[in-house]
Amino acid sequence: MEFLNLNILYLLVIIPLLVVYYILAGRKRASLVVSTVGGVKAPRTLRYWLRHVPFVLRLVALTVVIIALARPVVVNHQEETTTEGIDIVLAMDISGSMLARDFTPDRLSAAKQLATEFVAERTGDRISVVAFAGEAFTQCPLTSDQATVGTMLSRLRSGVVEDGTAIGNGLATAINRLRESGAKSKVVILLTDGVNNRGQISPIMAADIAKDLGIKVYTIGVGNRDKAPMPAYDPFGNITYVMADVEIDEELLRDIASKTSGEYFRASDNEALKAIYEQINEMEKSKVEVTHYTSYEELYMGWLVIALLLLAAEFVVARVILNRLPM
Repeated sequence: MEFLNLNILYLLVIIPLLVVYYILAGRKRASLVVSTVGGVKAPRTLRYWLRHVPFVLRLVALTVVIIALARPVVVNHQEETTTEGIDIVLAMDISGSMLARDFTPDRLSAAKQLATEFVAERTGDRISVVAFAGEAFTQCPLTSDQATVGTMLSRLRSGVVEDGTAIGNGLATAINRLRESGAKSKVVILLTDGVNNRGQISPIMAADIAKDLGIKVYTIGVGNRDKAPMPAYDPFGNITYVMADVEIDEELLRDIASKTSGEYFRASDNEALKAIYEQINEMEKSKVEVTHYTSYEELYMGWLVIALLLLAAEFVVARVILNRLPM
């Protein structure tokens, strides 16, 4: 319980003052002077014991009235949260070159791990995973279940489809996941380490479609800026690593990002890629609105009823009961 007019409670200071006045006034009552009261013992009747009850009832009634004037209330606080999430598609290159060892332990493993950390921060958003190499496919449809997205990311493997880098197909598949999305903000994060060399859809054509649908595309090029240990097979079919030039079509990735009001990033190691995901996370914030409601339940009426009952009881005791009792 709280009081809306808390200062009114200062009036309660008059209660002890009234008690002091009542006691002092009682001592000044007129008395009969006699030479001696020896042998005289006046009996104390019921009236004697009840004579202070009206004053007590009146005092309590006054206390209750002061409390009522202070407007006691019960305060109810409520909070309503409205979340407007973002639909995000992670389009990830899983071509053979993503096994290059210029990242720890390799590009694909680092990309999966950091993407999983990014997903964990996106509470309230729906996220999908698209993978592409020579072809593109949906690894995980749009879902707000972060654990499911993390599991699907961990299952990405190179070599499950024909090798190559079909950036256009990967972007088009990601756009298709968002085509019927009702979210106000739709984003594709496209990560690749190569040059578009496969697929039926031009990356620029896919970017134009994304622009028309209001989809923002962030592009990330991963790979060292010089040479990197690339996976290769020896004559016996065993995987080995040879130093090869890193070729990323940065101009194409910049054009895709520019057309869709996104941004292009280049990551040359794990730390740089982590910083890129953190930057995107900051730029694409979900909208959360919190509305606070406060309601007051007035209690003064109940206190006034109690005061009236006390005054009625005081009247009955003073005017009826005490008048009928013998002295």
